[in-house]
Amino acid sequence: MSRQVIAHSPSGSPPGNSRAWLHRFRGLATATPLASLAVAAAALAAWQFLPPLFGVPKYIIPQLSDLWTEGVQMWQDDNLLLHFFSTASMAILGFILGSLLGAVFGYALGLLPSWEKVLSPYILALQIAPKVAFAPLFILWFGYNFLPKLVTTVLVVFFPILVNVLQAMRVLDRDLINLARAYNMSKAKIFWKIMVPYSMPNLMAGLRIGATLAVIGVTVGELVGGETGLGYLISFGQGQADTPMVFDAIILLTVIGIVMYWVVTVIEARVLHYLPRATERPQSA
Repeated sequence: MSRQVIAHSPSGSPPGNSRAWLHRFRGLATATPLASLAVAAAALAAWQFLPPLFGVPKYIIPQLSDLWTEGVQMWQDDNLLLHFFSTASMAILGFILGSLLGAVFGYALGLLPSWEKVLSPYILALQIAPKVAFAPLFILWFGYNFLPKLVTTVLVVFFPILVNVLQAMRVLDRDLINLARAYNMSKAKIFWKIMVPYSMPNLMAGLRIGATLAVIGVTVGELVGGETGLGYLISFGQGQADTPMVFDAIILLTVIGIVMYWVVTVIEARVLHYLPRATERPQSA
């Protein structure tokens, strides 16, 4: 009498189930971008054809073709490339400076709890104060140049980084610190080997927030008193009742923000590669 041998996967489930799950996952990974593209195509088509169909004036909602025509004219006559790079460079520079300052102050206050208690009311007051309200003040201080929008961007980016890093330092596992001290680790090694890796997820989350806020900060600076940049084009287009120019500038600002956010997420994936992802299937014992 022959016996049948049933093969099992290492996890204890039939191998066919794993293949079926993998096939469904690949199908979902392929279908999701296609669905996103379909939604984008439908939205663009609606933007092009619905406004004239419902009699919406072009000075309220222009068609996509109007945006393209205005974009070409801005490229040829209004030096669009200069304005784009002015905004992008200030957003990137302000994001870098604001992130560095926020991380440094966050770690410093985390290492000095007594100073954090002394300065926390003032930090809270500055965090609550609307950052955009400082832009006119910066113009009075620094004049009509690049400094007001740069300082506004740094200030907007600074606080999310500071708060995220400081929160990570507050909830740090003290037993782990005491264990490191028991093994005679120096303060520098404890900081770089334990504190910094522990706070890295919070820091990266703050950087993702700061990447989007940087575009807002530089735009506010350009709207209030800039002479170059996409924010200046928005203000100029508003004064000229040129709605397509305003839309084009907003779209380019969105592109800058998306690229900055994407770069941060790529860096985060490389830095935090050791953390499990929500999309990963947990391995069975």
